[in-house]
Amino acid sequence: MPGAVVVVGANLAGGTAAAVLREQGFDGRLVLIGAEELPPYERPPLSKEFLRGEQDLEAGFVRPPGWWEEHGIEMRLGTRAERLDGAAREVVLEGGERIGFDRAVVATGARPRPLRAPGADLEGVWELRRAADAERIRTAAREGGRAVLVGMGFVGAEVAASLRTLGMDVTVIEVFETSLYRVLGTDLGRTIEAMHRDHGVDMIFNDTLERVEGTGRAERVVTSRGRSIECSFVVVGIGTDPEVRIMDGANLAVDGGLEVDARLQTAIPGVYAAGDVASHDHPVFGRIRVEHYDNALKMGEAAAHNVLGRDEVFDDPHWFWSDQYDTNIQMSGYAPTWDHMVVRGSLADRRYCAFLLQDGRLRSAVSMDWPRDVRRSFELIRSQVPVDERMLADPEVDPRSLVPARRGA
Repeated sequence: MPGAVVVVGANLAGGTAAAVLREQGFDGRLVLIGAEELPPYERPPLSKEFLRGEQDLEAGFVRPPGWWEEHGIEMRLGTRAERLDGAAREVVLEGGERIGFDRAVVATGARPRPLRAPGADLEGVWELRRAADAERIRTAAREGGRAVLVGMGFVGAEVAASLRTLGMDVTVIEVFETSLYRVLGTDLGRTIEAMHRDHGVDMIFNDTLERVEGTGRAERVVTSRGRSIECSFVVVGIGTDPEVRIMDGANLAVDGGLEVDARLQTAIPGVYAAGDVASHDHPVFGRIRVEHYDNALKMGEAAAHNVLGRDEVFDDPHWFWSDQYDTNIQMSGYAPTWDHMVVRGSLADRRYCAFLLQDGRLRSAVSMDWPRDVRRSFELIRSQVPVDERMLADPEVDPRSLVPARRGA
């Protein structure tokens, strides 16, 4: 086993990696470094239960309070790691302190992409990444009024649902033609759009935020098409950039992430990456950078295993969920493009499982209040065998039975 391991990023991926190392028998020096003062916690509730005041932060802690100290993990919270020196095998902290390592895990995550528009620096123009951000938005929401959300990806959609549930008026400004367009395309995106319209969200598509106006704080926004919207505050969700600054000079992928191989190892031997920052050479999807809870959890575990020398290929087919109002949305796999869609259920009724295929092979499954078949599609995605579309369309057929190795099982 390595003599010392440093994990940079006290978040879900990094916290999971550190915890699994101890739970799997690593008894050497283990240091967990995080820029936030808080111990590792789950971020999905920040746009949902925690934002609405239905769940406290401790319920989302990766391990219970005190667990880290009890297991001899050195917690360097509220501390920013400035650089990983691969040649010296040291992590350099702000202020110059150096922490040596035999192996390391980089789980620095991603940072929200800033809004570059006049007035973006006004009070009341916020992003949502940390617990403090969610607390600020929740406090402001108690005053009522109208929130303007810039961007209608999954985080924007979840925040819209939460703020409507809290009784706020909500207007969304989105550059694309419908919600979640880059992930789901037009037809599936329209089903999410229709759900939000039914709940009273005002949605503006094919437009962008031109500027924020106000005296000292956000009071209105003006779009590129000239629409003026009075508001109480603005929440910006226009994507993220992987936090790679600690690896200055290391190999970066075209998606901006830290390039790792199929086993999550970087170009520096013994240095692994996990979570939002990692651009992974996936055996099914090719190079991919994924930003969601399940991937961070599983990547953190896989990185810990490989730090311990298990040499495991990370081939998870990926799974994601989003709760909005009383609707459950799930997604498995990865399909930036597809040439055919097979649907079980009904898009019009907003109860369906849509299978996205490329060249006759399943790349992704997306469901709206039809969760069962998403998880059952995992092996079909992983195997990449040609699929009989008639059987895939039949709700009575278990997708697992379409994998040759399982036929007859």
